[in-house]
Amino acid sequence: MTPFRANLKEVWSRLAWQDLASTAVVAGGLLAAVFEFNGGFFSFLKYLAVLAGIYLLFRLIGWWRNRLLWSLRNRLIVAYLFIAAVPILSIVTLVVLAARILYSQLGAYLLYEDIHQRINMIADISEHIAIAHQTLPPSVTEAESERILASQSHAVHDRELPGLSIRFSNDQTLSGKVIPAGKRSFAGLLQEGDVLFLASLRIIPDRKGERVVTLRVLVNPEFLSTVAPDLGGIQLNLMERYTGGPQPALYRSGDAQYIAAHRIVASNRTIQNAMFWIDSPVDVVTRLDSVYVGGDGSVELARPVFAASNARPSRLNGRIFTSLGELRDSYVIFFILLGIVFVLVEAAALATGIVLTRRITRAVADLYRGTQYVQAMDFSHRVQIERRDQLGELAESFNKMTGSIAELIEEENKRRRLENEISIAREVQNQLFPSTLPSVPGVEIEAICKAARSVSGDYYDFIQLSPTHIAIAIADISGKGISAALLMASLQAALRSQMLYEGSERLGMAELVSRLNKHLVRNTGDDRFATFFIAVYDSATRTLRYTNAGHLPAFLICKSTSAQLDKGGMVLGVMEDYVYEEGSLTVGPDSLLIGYSDGLIEPENVYGEEFGIRRLQETAVRLQGAAPLMVAESLMAAAEEWAGTPEQADDMTVIVARLR
Repeated sequence: MTPFRANLKEVWSRLAWQDLASTAVVAGGLLAAVFEFNGGFFSFLKYLAVLAGIYLLFRLIGWWRNRLLWSLRNRLIVAYLFIAAVPILSIVTLVVLAARILYSQLGAYLLYEDIHQRINMIADISEHIAIAHQTLPPSVTEAESERILASQSHAVHDRELPGLSIRFSNDQTLSGKVIPAGKRSFAGLLQEGDVLFLASLRIIPDRKGERVVTLRVLVNPEFLSTVAPDLGGIQLNLMERYTGGPQPALYRSGDAQYIAAHRIVASNRTIQNAMFWIDSPVDVVTRLDSVYVGGDGSVELARPVFAASNARPSRLNGRIFTSLGELRDSYVIFFILLGIVFVLVEAAALATGIVLTRRITRAVADLYRGTQYVQAMDFSHRVQIERRDQLGELAESFNKMTGSIAELIEEENKRRRLENEISIAREVQNQLFPSTLPSVPGVEIEAICKAARSVSGDYYDFIQLSPTHIAIAIADISGKGISAALLMASLQAALRSQMLYEGSERLGMAELVSRLNKHLVRNTGDDRFATFFIAVYDSATRTLRYTNAGHLPAFLICKSTSAQLDKGGMVLGVMEDYVYEEGSLTVGPDSLLIGYSDGLIEPENVYGEEFGIRRLQETAVRLQGAAPLMVAESLMAAAEEWAGTPEQADDMTVIVARLR
């Protein structure tokens, strides 16, 4: 089967019914568009074809991306494109957009500045007329004075201001509306209905009072053809207030809305020819404010007038670089040379990237083939090292790895065997703890042990010696893990061998602990020891006999008072002939005996403070009336809450006995 047919078969196997349906819809839409079928059904079919085409495009992109990016070489090429090419294209795009915005604003400035320059020219003419009108000799009549001044102005400014109209009048109706309060002149755009003027109104003193000189230039296609010669076509859009009705083109200024009402298009103005292929025209839009005078005499002091035009960047560049003179050509040559250097650097970077990509992908391909040998359980294959670079070091590391895989597999097998042994040890240890609680009248016992590891080094035991006697023991073996569990098993066996014979309830606690101490000293190393506490309670006489061999003192709570059981001696397994002391006391009614390991009081909070014996006693006193199981669980919860984390640094054990 050829690769093309194989790829085609793979694509066909990946197609879902949605893909087939979308393909059919796209084909139907294309046929309807080619044969120009129109109507409700065909229009809807074309709409569905667009949606189906978008769906198929995303499906194709996803499939193509997965196929393309499977190869590391393609991934590196795509990464290089995103690192090098995409930022360059983004920068070029940003520069082009910024240049078009700059050119658009420059064109708007040229148009705006040219129109306002002519407005300022009209204002200057009106000011000169006012000054000259006051300085004429008395022998010249007002009519002659006005005719002379108008003729002089026309002779000087008709070229810049074609169609200039100069009129003198005593009527101040219009000037009173458009001239701001406290001023004596106005210059700007004046709109009367659909007619737009460059206008200047000035109040001048007269021999008989005041007169108004009005200068106007009609803004018509001929006038616009003389404005901003560096721009292309120019169009002014006169606006009118929107009063309702269907109208899509709305413009909001302040609280008012406007629509385009009348257009003035410059005659004989077209966009200039392009100087080179990238000399595409830019659009120019600027806003001009005019004073609008309605037919009913109403005045609007700021009605917008929109000027639209276009321009070639080459013509605008001429305006920008005119002042550079002879240096302009030097700057252009420098820019071209810099562009050539940039292209050469980019080409060198591309070539370097391709070479590095080939080296990297070749090394990765060799490593991939090596993994295939490893997968086939052939650890004799070695990757060839060509260069002493990081990839070469990687190949050497791979060779070392394949050389030690067999050893690692053996280590893994050993670890699994060890885990099995630990699991067996955990099961055996669980059997060492009492599976059933003894039944002694007036005694309720509960215990909880949480191991820090798979197996625990803490030990507790309950042994019923007679119908009224019960032995309660708790120990903490040095160390953790299996070694501590083995020592615990030895201690448990020794304890039960001493206690499970007739008359053991009369055995002294100090004597019992001495025997256990000798057993540990003779059968363990010098670095192994255990703390141990044992007590025998007689429910008939309410007597509690105990010995504490270096263990944290248990405490007996009765009526909100707590007594520590600390008589005994040193830890087990250190000194063979050590003599231990026995403690005895009478238990009050409804007392609570609490035994615990150091893992319950050593948890630290975020400030490094331990939970401590005092807090444990206070918590137990508060829970004195609760059931033993609730007391045990609450003490565990209090220690964990103090630490603020469920992780344990040591085994945690607590026993609670209610002595009614």
